[in-house]
Amino acid sequence: MSNDQLVADLADKARKASKTLITAGYSKRQGALLAIADALGANMDEILEANKLDMERGKANGLNSSLLDRLALNPERIKDIALGARKVAALDDPLGIVLRQRTLSNGLKLTQVTVPFGVIGMVYEARPNVTVDAAVILLMSGNAALLRGSSSAQASNEVLVKVMRGALEAGEISSEVIQLIPSSDRDTTRALLHARGKVDLVIPRGSAELIRMVVDDSTVPTIETGAGVCHVYIDKSADFAKAIPIVINSKTHRPSVCNAAETLLVHKEIAKDFLPLALKELNQAGVILHC
Repeated sequence: MSNDQLVADLADKARKASKTLITAGYSKRQGALLAIADALGANMDEILEANKLDMERGKANGLNSSLLDRLALNPERIKDIALGARKVAALDDPLGIVLRQRTLSNGLKLTQVTVPFGVIGMVYEARPNVTVDAAVILLMSGNAALLRGSSSAQASNEVLVKVMRGALEAGEISSEVIQLIPSSDRDTTRALLHARGKVDLVIPRGSAELIRMVVDDSTVPTIETGAGVCHVYIDKSADFAKAIPIVINSKTHRPSVCNAAETLLVHKEIAKDFLPLALKELNQAGVILHC
């Protein structure tokens, strides 16, 4: 089977299953996400075992420490992923919201209402947490997920998708709403980006290089995401005792992720007092400073 046909078949399955999302309603979608969160905890050992295989392959293939950190899962990270699913489940229903409406001159009422896109493709790098993050956000918004992660995380992604689909089987939402492109062949990414008419939208998540490749090559509509360069701003009214730990945490908690702080901005009225204290702590934490 060609990669184009593989992606088309998965997209067809996802679209057919997406009808169960529409008919299920808000409470059923919430329940599905909570079931996924529970299943992640219940299947932690299997997830960690698959991730161990990816980590071993990554080290053998020479992945650098930053990429290995993004790839790695542990019990705490899996708990955080499950917590993220619960937080999404707690959000208000994003569907059926009336954005604006007006009455036309002929008496007809024109209303703009939020609805799902349909089948959304996600292209991302070696971060298994994105497999769950993307799926739960798409399900909550009534969309089917067609996932294309990195081949470096293939074992982890396959188990995570299996766990999520298993969690859906007991409910009214078809497990087919989550599809993972199984091949490690990079041409499957091109096939996804060119699946216009089968896939309604593609969203890349990862490096600036990945995002640019998707945006430039895709014939499917895309939503371009940011690549990081996150700022921390310290206002003149800031409590130094709180602000300094926030600055340290924003950079050192997980330096490899795209939302780690890259720039520190300080109000000029407190710069002389704040910066020496902050820079001392940053130096002690091993942060390289470019002033």
